[in-house]
Amino acid sequence: MNEQQLPLGFRLRDDATFNNYLSEGNRQALHDVLDIVKGKGDSLLYLWGHEGAGRSHLLQASCHAAPEFNQTAVYLPLEDIQNLNPEIFAGLENIDLVCIDDVDQVAGKAVWEEELFHLFNKIRANGNRLLVAASCAPAQLHINLADLKSRLSWGVVYQLHILDDEQKLAALQLRALVRGLDLDKLVGKFLLRRCPRDMAQLFVTLEQLDQASLAQQRRLTIPFVKEVLGV
Repeated sequence: MNEQQLPLGFRLRDDATFNNYLSEGNRQALHDVLDIVKGKGDSLLYLWGHEGAGRSHLLQASCHAAPEFNQTAVYLPLEDIQNLNPEIFAGLENIDLVCIDDVDQVAGKAVWEEELFHLFNKIRANGNRLLVAASCAPAQLHINLADLKSRLSWGVVYQLHILDDEQKLAALQLRALVRGLDLDKLVGKFLLRRCPRDMAQLFVTLEQLDQASLAQQRRLTIPFVKEVLGV
């Protein structure tokens, strides 16, 4: 069973892979993420950082890579928690690697906190692993269940650092290269000046430009970018 066969219905982004991840400033975190994907290292790894730091990317990349090491994996984002049910945790302890995104969303929700606490204990008892991500460190989570807050601090905790402008440009060029696009430095810098600077939004913009480039059979130039984006 691989991550695409698990019955939760949360699809992974095709481009959320380790090959697409620029690890500048986060190399040790990446090293430990790769270990947990391979079934090594700690049973719990906690990643946190501001929007655009690559939290969701690393969790989804882990699920993409797990089958290469004969591991099952599942990606569970809790961003839209109001449309989910805590029963979604049922049976996840039997999966080698459980990747829970936006874990801060359970804070203050008693039933969710209790179910996540039980899942943590079951995963640990089964010898499986948990990779979680949030917008803040475990100590800053407004979780009422003290035992859960304590459990989330048990593993290795990494803050993911946001890329500077040169690193953002390199990340854009890397993503473009994987897509078969030639992103000139001048065009990349233009995107950084004129578009939202969050990496997730920049990648969405690049995808939009990729589709337009394919449809019109045109290279990525500043005039073409202006035409497509209306900037």
